[in-house]
Amino acid sequence: MSDEAAQQPEADPREEKFVVDAGLLTEDQLQGLAEEYCTRYHGLNDTENPLAERERVLSAVRRGDLVVWFDPVENTAGLGSPSAEV
Repeated sequence: MSDEAAQQPEADPREEKFVVDAGLLTEDQLQGLAEEYCTRYHGLNDTENPLAERERVLSAVRRGDLVVWFDPVENTAGLGSPSAEV
């Protein structure tokens, strides 16, 4: 039997992505995250105006269908599903 798993260093919890309460962000910050989300997911396909989805994305954030994930290693934030890391 191998003890490789026991020898693996544990992940530093300070390096794990975490959800940020959207209420702590300014409206400008939320707008920027929504625009980035729209262009990332709709900007490279046949959508003529990917930013047209911005209000729907912001509504999803307010409802909790999308959350703000922060990555302390990369020092970046983005929107994603509340049940899984981005």
